[in-house]
Amino acid sequence: MRPSRARRGLGRLERPALTGVLVREFINFGSFWRSSTFTSTVEPTIYLLAFGFGFGALVSRVDGLEYVEFVGTGTVASAVLFASVFPAMFGTFVKYKFQRTYDAILAAPVDTEELVTAEALWIAMRAGTFGCFPLLVAMVFGLDPRPDMLVVPAIAFLAGFGWACFGIMVAGRLKSIDSFSYVTSTVVTPLFLVAGTFFPLSELPQWAQVAGNVNPLHHCVELVRHASFGWDGWADAAHLGAIVLFGLVMWRLAIRAMTRKLVD
Repeated sequence: MRPSRARRGLGRLERPALTGVLVREFINFGSFWRSSTFTSTVEPTIYLLAFGFGFGALVSRVDGLEYVEFVGTGTVASAVLFASVFPAMFGTFVKYKFQRTYDAILAAPVDTEELVTAEALWIAMRAGTFGCFPLLVAMVFGLDPRPDMLVVPAIAFLAGFGWACFGIMVAGRLKSIDSFSYVTSTVVTPLFLVAGTFFPLSELPQWAQVAGNVNPLHHCVELVRHASFGWDGWADAAHLGAIVLFGLVMWRLAIRAMTRKLVD
């Protein structure tokens, strides 16, 4: 077992440790940023174009919005999901299982809590950036910009942090990379579909509406949509609280899963 932080005389979440991991990730990102950016931005954009102009030809307005505007703002959440949960799952698994990157990092004065936190923060920063691309595409096709849209990267960052921690937790608990397909099929895909991205939850059966309202991705969709078309007071405070709560819970679960994997 590795020596505890208490023995080293170091506290929790020290800035040098977090900075060290973040700088390493930033430098390493320079070697594959083109492929990562392409994957994380093109797929949500294809969804936007396919649904916005495909279904948009049949359904002109939804909830008082042009359908391309409805989908364009909702697809931001999809971009955040794709840019956070999958890199977190696969990247974390590869780093600790095959590359042994985390063993090398933990040999330095960095503990598992700092490692997981820094990894999630880095993925969340990327997700916050990539998540804005569908919004920019929607502007090209008629979405009117608003000053409040400047908070969208922050919303995407918060949501991305929670999903990054979820992905890290999954990677820490599953023993095979092939098992990720079960999580994708039974958790990620249903939550992606029942988030209010492509159609309003009010049009779904009651059970689906209940599932959608506890879906963290739905709260991200609502906040981005309201930032684009007008805030909804306490409802938005509740959406923000749900995203923050999801991120905190997933953060602690991710730390616990990786501690058991790397230390215990």
